Amino acid sequence: MQSERFFLNPNLKLENTYMTLPSHLFSKLLPISVPTPKLILFNHTLAHEIGFPTNSFNENDFLSFLSGNKVLEDTMPIAQAYAGHQFGYFTMLGDGRAILLGEYITSNGERLDIQLKGSGRTPYSRRGDGKAALGPMLREYIISEGMHALGIPTTRSLAVVTTGEKVLREQPLEGAILTRLAKSHIRVGTFQYVAKWGSLEDLKALADYTLKRHFNCSSKEENPYLYLLHEVIKRQAQLIAKWQLVGFIHGVMNTDNMLISGETIDYGPCAFMDTYSLKTVFSSIDTEGRYAYGNQPLMAKWDLARFAETLLPLLHSNQEEAVSIAQKAVSNFSALYQHYWYNGMCAKLGLQHQDIEDKELIHTLLNLMETYEADYTNTFYHLTINQVSGTKLFDSKEFKDWYQKWQSRLKQEGTSPDSIQNLMKQNNPVVIPRNYRVEEALEAAITHHDYDVLIALLKVITNPYNYDKIDKSYMEMPDSNGCMYRTFCGT
Repeated sequence: MQSERFFLNPNLKLENTYMTLPSHLFSKLLPISVPTPKLILFNHTLAHEIGFPTNSFNENDFLSFLSGNKVLEDTMPIAQAYAGHQFGYFTMLGDGRAILLGEYITSNGERLDIQLKGSGRTPYSRRGDGKAALGPMLREYIISEGMHALGIPTTRSLAVVTTGEKVLREQPLEGAILTRLAKSHIRVGTFQYVAKWGSLEDLKALADYTLKRHFNCSSKEENPYLYLLHEVIKRQAQLIAKWQLVGFIHGVMNTDNMLISGETIDYGPCAFMDTYSLKTVFSSIDTEGRYAYGNQPLMAKWDLARFAETLLPLLHSNQEEAVSIAQKAVSNFSALYQHYWYNGMCAKLGLQHQDIEDKELIHTLLNLMETYEADYTNTFYHLTINQVSGTKLFDSKEFKDWYQKWQSRLKQEGTSPDSIQNLMKQNNPVVIPRNYRVEEALEAAITHHDYDVLIALLKVITNPYNYDKIDKSYMEMPDSNGCMYRTFCGT
C-alpha cells in the first residue's frame, strides 16, 4: 500500500464494523487505480439526504475517492465473501468486482455501506477482471433511483465515474465505477457461505451482528434467531409485494441477490413490465422463466427456505425440531405476501375498507388485462383519472361489466370521490422507467456522450406520482419490437 493512495478528510468518517466478524468472511484490499477518472453523474439529492460532506473535499480527493484511486485514512476497504444458489445451483461467490470502502453514519444516525462497484479484481473474481462498463453502471443508477422514487426499498446510487480505460466484453467498452449505498450488503448468500464453510460460532457471530445492525430485537425474545428469520421473511414479503404492484421484474432472484435488510439489489437483467402478463421474462439468461413476473413470490419463498436452512443450528439443538420451526416460519411467507399485495391492490383501486368480494374484483381485472394485452401502468393510471375508453380492454363488454361492479363497490366506501382518487394517485405511478426509454438514454450517453436524454429521464422517473405535471411521451408503450426487449447481466 502506497501512502499517496490515502487522504485525510476530517468531515468524513467511515467505520467498518463488518471487520469484527470472522476474518474468512472478507478480504482486505485496495481498489485498483484507474488512469483518468471523470465524474459523470453525482446524486446531489441523495448526498443532501444523508448529510454527505461533499463540499469538504478538494476536487482531486473527491474524484479519487469515487474512483478508488485514494481511500480515507484510518480505513481498510474489504471485499465480502458469500455463496449462493444461482438458478437453483449452489456455488461459492463473493464480491468479484466490488469493494466496501466502509460504513457511513448519516445525519439521521443511519448506518450505510459505501461500496465501489467495478473497482477491480478481488479474490472472488473467478477469472473476471473485476471491472464494469459504463452502460450497466448508468443503468443501475437510473433504475435504483427510479425504484426509490416509487417507494420501493433499494440500494441507492451516489455517483458514476468513468475510468479512462476500456474493459473487454464482446467488444471494448468504456470502463466505469458506480458508488453504491446500502443498509448493508449482508445477503442470504452470506449466511449460506458461513453455514457451508464456517463454524457454529461463525454463524452465531454473523446472526448476532445482523440482529444488532438491522433489527430491534428485544431481550425478551425467547429465540432471537427465530425472530431474525421472522423479520427477514416479513421484509421480503413487503418488498416482493411492492415489486409486483408496479410491475417490476428483477430477473435474477438468486440467493446472493436477496439482502437481509429487505432492499432491492442488483439491477443487471431487471426491467419493468409493459403489457400485463404473469409469464413476462426479460432476462436473456432466464430461458426457462424461473424468475418470470408471476414466479417472483414463489422464488422469494424458495430463497427464504434456503436462509432458514442456514439458521437451523441456531433455531434448536434438535435437528428435527429446528426443521419444524423453520418450515412453519417460511410457510407464513405466502400469507404475509398476499396480505401486503392485496392491501396494495385495494389501494390501487381506491378501496380503503376491504370487503370479501374485493379479491374477485382484483383478479377479474388482472385476468382481463392479460387477455386484452393491456399496459399495466397505463391501465391503472386511466382508472385513476377515470378515462376508460379507446383501448381493447376498455372497449370490451367484460371490462364494462367489471367497471360497473367497481363503481358500485366504490360507493360502498362512504368516502368522497376526491378521497378515493387521492388514494389511487398515491399508489398508481404515472410513469415508470420504461425499458425503451432507459435504452434511449443509455444509447445517447454511451454512443454520443450526450447525457441530456438521461438527465431528462431521471427528472421524470424520480417524480413518478406527479399527476399535475405529466409528459405523456414517457407514458407511451414501445412499438412491437420493444415488446421483445431483453436484458443482460452487467458482467
